[in-house]
Amino acid sequence: MKGKFTTALAALALSTGMAQADQVTVGMITTLSGGGAGLGVDVRDGFQLALDMAGEHNIRLVVEDDAQRPELAVQIAERMIQSERADILTGIIWSNLAMAVVPSTVAQDIFYISPNAGPSALAGANCHPNYFNAAWQNDMLHEAAGAHANELGYENTFIMAPNYPAGTDALNGFKRYYEGELAGELFTQVGQTDYAAEIAQIRASGADSVFIFLPGGMGISFMRQYEGSGVDLPIISAGFSFDQDVLPAMGPAALGVINTSQWSPDLDNDLNAEFVPAFREAYGRLPSLYASQGFDTANLILSAMAQADVSDMDAFREALRAADFTSVRGAFEFAANHHPIQTVYVREVVEVEGELTNRIIGTAFERHQDVHGENCPM
Repeated sequence: MKGKFTTALAALALSTGMAQADQVTVGMITTLSGGGAGLGVDVRDGFQLALDMAGEHNIRLVVEDDAQRPELAVQIAERMIQSERADILTGIIWSNLAMAVVPSTVAQDIFYISPNAGPSALAGANCHPNYFNAAWQNDMLHEAAGAHANELGYENTFIMAPNYPAGTDALNGFKRYYEGELAGELFTQVGQTDYAAEIAQIRASGADSVFIFLPGGMGISFMRQYEGSGVDLPIISAGFSFDQDVLPAMGPAALGVINTSQWSPDLDNDLNAEFVPAFREAYGRLPSLYASQGFDTANLILSAMAQADVSDMDAFREALRAADFTSVRGAFEFAANHHPIQTVYVREVVEVEGELTNRIIGTAFERHQDVHGENCPM
């Protein structure tokens, strides 16, 4: 990477595990092809940027494409554990893939650190000491959207998400805090590209607003069709459907959409002020929330390497749990179920110098924690 690091980045590098003698092999299984490729590419690039910023480090990163297929993700995980001798697995974007990979991984005394997928099943009764989530529990940002829908005065919202674990968590999260009525509730197909029937249902529903969770290519397809449909109901969402990975393809259709996220490119802290231009310099584009999560995941691992050897699982687990690193989202700590306690912001899609991006317009929650931790036996 070009350029010189400022004091903040130098301090970050010095705080990581450069003195750690033993190499740590990290296996990254992520989506690098198909409609969800943008999410995985950003997680990978954010992770690599953190390693580049750290300078000297002892991480060997092995990256493979899961093509958004659970059976392939399982095969890759086993190969990384058996052949690559991975100490840590990470990278999975989609919750159905996480559910296929994580339980067997942690049962083999391998750490799994999620940079994205946070299914409720792994946050509650099926939590595990070797599983950490450096992003969020799936419900969290949708809960914030439900709470903010109340603030906006929405009383009859049509809600929609794809039919897989994260989609279920999304609608449950929204409904947990939303106080109005539902004009309709709909599950779509994962990877769906034609939303004519769903838009017709929205039109006929009598709704005063629409909540969607449609990450990646699904959101792009929906917004392009919604813009041309003549339906002009306001949309509220979580950042997954309106972040930098999809905004350029959505175009003006996304302007003004309100969404919620634990991170934003304009978040005011020293490391984020370094991260955003550094990512653009390295990769030629603005980072997304997925890139920020990959970046934080790498720095979490580096912080643990500075404190313990990964071969001492108990010590390394405690070092991960301490989360002694600087996050681009600001304050970061783990709850007892190894999921973040964090602030969730309200953002609006805006255009800045000809580029669509998000700007923070408010705060939905401070020090928010997922509800499923109550059922975690740890």
